[in-house]
Amino acid sequence: MNAIISASELASELAGEHPPVLLDVRWQLSTATANGEPFDGRAEYLAGHIPGAVFVDLDKELASAPGERGRHPLPDLGVFGAAMRRAGVSAGRPVVVYDGGLGWGAARAWWLLRWTGHPDVRVLDGGLPAWAGPLETSVPSPAEGDFEPVPAASGALDADGAAALARSGVLLDARAGERYRGEVEPIDRVGGHIPGAVSAPTTENVGPDGRFRPAEELAARFKELGVSADTPVGVYCGSGVSGAHEVLALAVAGIPADLYVGSWSEWSSDPSRPVAVGPDPQ
Repeated sequence: MNAIISASELASELAGEHPPVLLDVRWQLSTATANGEPFDGRAEYLAGHIPGAVFVDLDKELASAPGERGRHPLPDLGVFGAAMRRAGVSAGRPVVVYDGGLGWGAARAWWLLRWTGHPDVRVLDGGLPAWAGPLETSVPSPAEGDFEPVPAASGALDADGAAALARSGVLLDARAGERYRGEVEPIDRVGGHIPGAVSAPTTENVGPDGRFRPAEELAARFKELGVSADTPVGVYCGSGVSGAHEVLALAVAGIPADLYVGSWSEWSSDPSRPVAVGPDPQ
């Protein structure tokens, strides 16, 4: 099953007899917009969304409160499950997730649903900007879903697991290269990367229009980064959001990967953990 869906494919499925549940996860890393006003994903949703979509709050429903486990730690499963059922998510019905175009928020929802057992979740490639159909401002009231999240035994890494994978497989750092090298660190306590991790900015997985590069191009990119068919792969970022986007890119390329959800925000908060700087993984 493909992990992404095009806007034209989504329009066709929404018009069919068994349309997917549609989730709007508009979110951005900075709380400020271009004009200086605070970003409000719910307000953006209310101003216009794909018909039938239900808004999901990444900070409140797809993550727990910031703390020792990072800025976007795993959500309380009761809160997450209730949010998904409120949106109409059921185990036997496909789900499509979209955001404002960056793809990070949608990928976080995609990863969480997949990790907790939903069998059919896709991300709208290119997000809302790729959608050429009508928008609506009314808020739908879907029938309650039946999805009960059950975490998988694998797929999510903790700090020790990420450190081990950097030695035994390939651990990809999805942040911007300058943050990986430790040249700048606008958010966390210290700059740099987990020793052994390979720089792989997730922004390089998409084209100028925000859509994923073709699967064969992504596979070639990851191969150059040391990923092979039998290589265990993990991804981290700043707080487990853009890293989910890289896990999605790997899925598009046909490569399974784990996510270190706490990511650099958790790793760097502990002074006892080692930090590497510069372009060299070690």
